[in-house]
This record gives sequence, structure tokens and C-alpha cells, in this order.
Amino acid sequence: MTETAQVTLSDSAARRIREIVSAEDGKSALRVSVEGGGCSGFSYKFDLADQPADDDIVLEKDDARVLIDQISLVYMAGSEIDFVDNLMGQAFQIRNPNAVASCGCGTSFSV
Repeated sequence: MTETAQVTLSDSAARRIREIVSAEDGKSALRVSVEGGGCSGFSYKFDLADQPADDDIVLEKDDARVLIDQISLVYMAGSEIDFVDNLMGQAFQIRNPNAVASCGCGTSFSV
């Protein structure tokens, strides 16, 4: 696992990020951010990005890049970004030790 600012990236997440980014012209990274909203208070947002912003933390593993802004990093410290492919479907999952509650779909949380 690669660790930057206490956020780690699993092998399966790195592999999937490489696949997604390579299929999109002009994009070089996956941006992960935390926004207000969702059924538990905060939600994760995933976007493709071409360049990091000035305040982004850049997480790299096996030619995969993840960008996280400083404000989102506060809520994500100690988290693992993973990609799961099972009978329920395919999705990025964030295992966040700061979350005291989360919704059933796993895309929103509270701290």
C-alpha cells in the first residue's frame, strides 16, 4: 500500500484507476473529495482530473494518481481507498476510521 498523509490506496483501486484514466483523453488522475450532504451528513465525490490543484495531496501507486484537497484530507485521514468487484457490483470504497456512522450504500458518512 502507498501512504500519503495517512490515506492509503489498495492494489485493486490503483489498477482500476489506471484503467479508467487511460480510457479518458486529457485526464491523469482520480479526484476524491468530501462534500456536505448525503443521508449521513457527508458524502464522497469521485471525478477525473487533468492536473492537481495547488493545495492537493497527490497519492501515487503503480502509475495511478489520486488527488485529495486539504479540506477533504481532514475527514479522510487514516482511510483506505479500495475498489471492490463482487455480486453487489463494482465500486470504489473508502474505509474511513473517522466515520462513526455510514449509510447502507456506503457513499455517505458522519464524523
